[in-house]
Amino acid sequence: MFNYFNFKKYRDKYLITNDFGRYSFLTPFQLKDLLLNNKRLDDKTDKYLCERYFTYSGDIVDFSSGSSFEMLSIKSYLYKSTSLHIFVLTSACNQKCVYCQAHSDTNRPKGFMSKETAKKAVDIAIQSPTEYLDFEFQGGEPLLNFEVLKYIVDYATSVCNKHINFSLVTNLTLLTDEIINFIVSHNISVSTSLDGNPSVHNTNRPYQDGGDTYSCVAESIKRLRENNIYVSAIQTTTRASLPYYKEVVDAYIDLGFHSIFIRPLTPLGCAKEHWKDIGYSALEFTAFYRNILSYIVSKNCDGYYLDEGHAKIFLTKLLSGSSPNYMELRSPCGAALGQLAYYYDGNVFTCDEARMLFEMGDGSFCVGNVNCSDYNSIIDSKISALVSKSSVLESLPSCSDCVYQPYCGVCPVINYAVNNSVYENAPHEYRCRIYSGMLDSIFDYFYYNDKAITDVFWSWIE
Repeated sequence: MFNYFNFKKYRDKYLITNDFGRYSFLTPFQLKDLLLNNKRLDDKTDKYLCERYFTYSGDIVDFSSGSSFEMLSIKSYLYKSTSLHIFVLTSACNQKCVYCQAHSDTNRPKGFMSKETAKKAVDIAIQSPTEYLDFEFQGGEPLLNFEVLKYIVDYATSVCNKHINFSLVTNLTLLTDEIINFIVSHNISVSTSLDGNPSVHNTNRPYQDGGDTYSCVAESIKRLRENNIYVSAIQTTTRASLPYYKEVVDAYIDLGFHSIFIRPLTPLGCAKEHWKDIGYSALEFTAFYRNILSYIVSKNCDGYYLDEGHAKIFLTKLLSGSSPNYMELRSPCGAALGQLAYYYDGNVFTCDEARMLFEMGDGSFCVGNVNCSDYNSIIDSKISALVSKSSVLESLPSCSDCVYQPYCGVCPVINYAVNNSVYENAPHEYRCRIYSGMLDSIFDYFYYNDKAITDVFWSWIE
């Protein structure tokens, strides 16, 4: 008997995948024999498909029971409460990034989170019934409100016995010795934005009054590493980035990074308003991603370890059958169930994208306020239920029969911002084609079954 699977034509074969994240390439004749249950598959193929839960013998109940651990592994995030809590310390920033998702040309007045609001936000966050919490500080530029950042760390550690991991998302242009010492003493992880070589980075991420930010970021990375602080970075791709995929990767290598996260533009904030100048089609981005992934793989084959973040997430699901719980690539998505965002004014949102939409003037995904809500009321809200229901891929008509459904995710907030509906109005739009193109780039390597490259991919998840 064969288990449920999705498939699509892939060059001269068919790619099949199942809910466990397993995959296989079959010839047209093999697929026909599998579907007709003709028992004409060779022993090697039959064993391969059975081991990967495409086929089974015996009773369906026994199969379901025997494969339950695998399903628990790929959907492990469903058994966890809200772990990621984002504190938006301020909407102010000293940079003027061309794609800023948190700001628009008509954005709200700038503001800063008070200690009173911060305390109430922490009180809600620690109510989440999980022993492991991630507190992430964002802005604007969160270091503009460093005093409240310190207050949250000190207060949370004094009242909560749970394990809390603190992380700071910063542009790294405001570092001082005091800030570095605080980061070291409280084991705070640091993430920044690095869009590539100086030309691309400074085009995308200038100061408010213009000028070079790359040199300051590079120097700050050096200072943090000298203090044994791990720094991760995210690259955001604009139209200006597309011709420079090699230079982007080389900039990361020159600065000593061993991981790069290639991120497409999201049509929120300034990115939406300036799309004609900085945006691109899904086809243009996926061509860029294919080139940059190929270049990264070649660097690994030459002896320099460098993984790519999106590929690493996909490969974890593909090769290990487990989920790294990345909020945007899960079903349902991480909104409310996996993350909450506390805005500086006390409003609470289902996710980071929801608070960005609020900064554009639309508070549709506000699920409460720290002055009158608790964790249970937020999770039980109709909005939390809606974003969960509308992001279950297995029940969405445009996703349920897609071969990439086990690896993908949808964002109801972005759907709403673009289509005025939490559901896609037209199947296979920009975001869908972006992820499909990225996965095509990865599956091409498995199609050709180059062991050297497969070994590189395994090294990324091991």
